[in-house]
Amino acid sequence: MTRSLKTFAMLALLASGGCAAPPPPRDIAADKAKLQADATSWFDFYANADGPGMGNLYADDAVLMPPGALSVTGRAGIGAYLGEDAAKTKAAGLLIKNGTVTGVDVSGDTGWISGSYTVVDGSGATVDSGHYLSVHHLTNGTWLYVRDIWNSDRAPVPAPAPSTK
Repeated sequence: MTRSLKTFAMLALLASGGCAAPPPPRDIAADKAKLQADATSWFDFYANADGPGMGNLYADDAVLMPPGALSVTGRAGIGAYLGEDAAKTKAAGLLIKNGTVTGVDVSGDTGWISGSYTVVDGSGATVDSGHYLSVHHLTNGTWLYVRDIWNSDRAPVPAPAPSTK
């Protein structure tokens, strides 16, 4: 075999065996829509005090950072925390409602969404409002929360004055 035929044969072998086609480009609009749908699902699960449902939206190593509380790590712990919190909220006659999405974007396998929420009582009066920010990671084709934090727009309740006994 001549040198040029050997070179051609080697190139043909390399091209046929080790070069996979590049993956198709991501549909960013669909990814953003999925993040928004997942945010809506979160509020639906919360309204039903469905801790396991909420937990399944989170990655195994996710971190939840609720206001005025310690961080919670892991899908199971987050599901348990949110389920208990949602049950207490529901028992108090309160409802947390999703407000406006203020931002959403995706870069590669990382995405984020931010928005607002309100807490209403049984009469529909707003008793609290605030904002949230969630970071997501695309894992096996599913967008999962990896970091989740929210805060109230209202000042914290002041600590009671020290006793003068």
